[in-house]
Amino acid sequence: MNKWLKLIVSIVICEFAGIIGSIFTTPAIGTWYAGLTKPSFNPPNWLFAPVWTLLFLLMGISLFLVWNSKSKSKKIAIYIFFGQLVLNILWSILFFGMKSPILGVFEIILLWIAILLTIISFVKISKPAGYLLIPYIIWVSFAAALNFALMVLN
Repeated sequence: MNKWLKLIVSIVICEFAGIIGSIFTTPAIGTWYAGLTKPSFNPPNWLFAPVWTLLFLLMGISLFLVWNSKSKSKKIAIYIFFGQLVLNILWSILFFGMKSPILGVFEIILLWIAILLTIISFVKISKPAGYLLIPYIIWVSFAAALNFALMVLN
């Protein structure tokens, strides 16, 4: 497979994960989520879609850099990556789909650990691939704080 096709496939896989998550998120935004008591640091709803779209793009580029590398350990790193991607989708299912901030808190901790493991495994193969995931772990750290605050307030 040529490099451009690998890049496109990597990005599409990650953006598709975002689309799956949005299937559970979007219906709850105007209904259940709108009725929650929010902390003072809650961003406006319109901000989430562009941020996540950008983060999934960065994840896709990161995945491509590892996939395209000659490293013998890339297979394990890619498995770890896909594990965190599944956990990312699962958070949307638990928090928005099941309307459970409590389950969301427990799951987002696992997601954060999986992202950290992905960064560590990617940096060993391609420093830029690992560095591209730093905005993701920062955003998920913020999301974890927001999730916790929503759990406490509601």
